[in-house]
Amino acid sequence: MNKLIAELSKLPGIGPKSAQRLAFHLFECSREEVLRLASAMVEAKEKLNFCRICGHLTEKTPCKICRDEARDHKLLCVVEEPRDVIALEKTREYRGLYHVLHGALSPLEGIGPEELKIKELLQRLQEDSFQEVILACDPNVEGETTALYLAKLIKPFNVKVTRLARGLPVGGDLEYIDEVTLGKALEGRGVL
Repeated sequence: MNKLIAELSKLPGIGPKSAQRLAFHLFECSREEVLRLASAMVEAKEKLNFCRICGHLTEKTPCKICRDEARDHKLLCVVEEPRDVIALEKTREYRGLYHVLHGALSPLEGIGPEELKIKELLQRLQEDSFQEVILACDPNVEGETTALYLAKLIKPFNVKVTRLARGLPVGGDLEYIDEVTLGKALEGRGVL
């Protein structure tokens, strides 16, 4: 049990107590349930790769999104991680293509432009005729730094560069919103 707890606690966002709860849950599951979970994990590790075009997870490259002719091939959304593609796809609002950077600039952690898929992004911009690039980086210091850096690099390609809107969460109360978020919401306000 200690070995299982130790391995589970290595997962991101799983501390020792959560790892212990998961370990005991798995112990209480049937053998078949545990085998299905283990099999799904091994299968994902063995079969998934990164798309050679966009960098998203796929079993077959190019991925389903890059192959989809119904998508808008003039629109490119740049994200930090494959999980960001999944989040955007869940909205069913975006119908363009993606480019996954596989991280964000973070000089303190030793992550510079060379560690990201920026060279591949610039190559795509050179080879394809995109009309708009949406920078969908995380709204944190690393994401902001990455977006500003990319905007400067993309400018010579004569494409429209946009950023995801930032602001208020649906169902939130103004009095509980932090000043930075409220300021960004005012800055990015739209016409009704």
